[in-house]
Amino acid sequence: MPASAYSCNAASLYVGDLQTEITEAMLYERFGPVGNILSIRVCRDKITRQSLGYAYINFQQPADAERALDTMNFEDMKGKPMRIMWCQRDPSLRKSGVGNVFIKNLEKSIDSKLLYDTFSAFGNILSCKVVCDENGSKGYGFVHFETQESAQNAINSLNGMILNDQKVFIGHFKSRKEREPELVARAMFTNLYIKNFGENMDDGRLRELFSKYGPTLSVKVMTDESGKSKGFGFVSFEKHEDALRAVDEMNGKNVNGRSIYVGRAQKKSERQAELRRKFEQIKQERITRSQGVNLYIKNLADCIDDKRLHQAFSPYGIITSAKVMMDGGRSKGFGFVCFSSPNEAAKAVTEMNGRIIASKPLYVALAQRKKDRQANLAAQFMQKMDHVRMVLNPVTNTYQALPPNYMAPVTQVTPPDEKF
Repeated sequence: MPASAYSCNAASLYVGDLQTEITEAMLYERFGPVGNILSIRVCRDKITRQSLGYAYINFQQPADAERALDTMNFEDMKGKPMRIMWCQRDPSLRKSGVGNVFIKNLEKSIDSKLLYDTFSAFGNILSCKVVCDENGSKGYGFVHFETQESAQNAINSLNGMILNDQKVFIGHFKSRKEREPELVARAMFTNLYIKNFGENMDDGRLRELFSKYGPTLSVKVMTDESGKSKGFGFVSFEKHEDALRAVDEMNGKNVNGRSIYVGRAQKKSERQAELRRKFEQIKQERITRSQGVNLYIKNLADCIDDKRLHQAFSPYGIITSAKVMMDGGRSKGFGFVCFSSPNEAAKAVTEMNGRIIASKPLYVALAQRKKDRQANLAAQFMQKMDHVRMVLNPVTNTYQALPPNYMAPVTQVTPPDEKF
């Protein structure tokens, strides 16, 4: 279960790098002496129920959670040091990269605790980890500070320092998506891929087109079984500068009445990665455009088609699309209507939710992505489970935790409301 699906508060901790056999009862026994615990949850695979190696602990008081973080972080539990940090409910903070520092060229003996101790002088640390495999440290790690200012101070002070007889590099963390364009830009490529020149091309003609930019090592037009050009080929130069100039001058040029493409030859994995980036970018742009304007409608009568759906919602604004989802020519009972502005969509939700169309009351709400719906449902369920695990003490009138192995009566559990 993702972190966002768990109820986090000012006294909640994330405990990671746990052995799979560690249970809630073991964690309760270990963390109980620090302070009153409201709830503990070891996150498990939905199907196998095996531990995913991390858990969340809700303390009654923030001071107790802070004491546990200060005194127990990287303590050994069942032969493996625990990694403790504040529970961060909003995943956007983790993914934004703000305050996140990357360290490389670490000596093998440096572990997460030593890294934490070294960097904690510069500010509050949300997370700290040396990346390891079965052979130990892989020589790099990450430190996530609470603020960007702390991260910059750490970089200014420690970049290039000698740590355990090795000079380390420290810089701002960059995601793979951010690094790949830089790697491509720095690559000293000499191999070019040329396409869209049609059938009237052979090796000699292609060499003639590109040899004016510098000495070539090989030129090849790809052909089919009959020897006819497939419309693409490759040119390998001796020097990167010559290849770069050929790309600048030949890409988009008219050859045989066609506008040809000329670019760096890529491996299949690179092309697939680039396509994935483009697809993800298009997907995110589409999600951004539909944010707050796309409505989900269910409980549609079988007679409602795209045209009738459009007609029903058209009084509330300009509709950019209206679609009833179909299965083999038959309505699946739900669909989507996208407006041109959030105000129009909000008005449609207010006016149309519960309205009877073709003898059936509609359910109308803002559309959500599947993972967002699942996260909301899981968060609601976990909040209700937290309430079940707490009991009111009539003497102190405060909540106290039940033992981790406490089983609440099934009748007390209310399933989460259905949302779409």
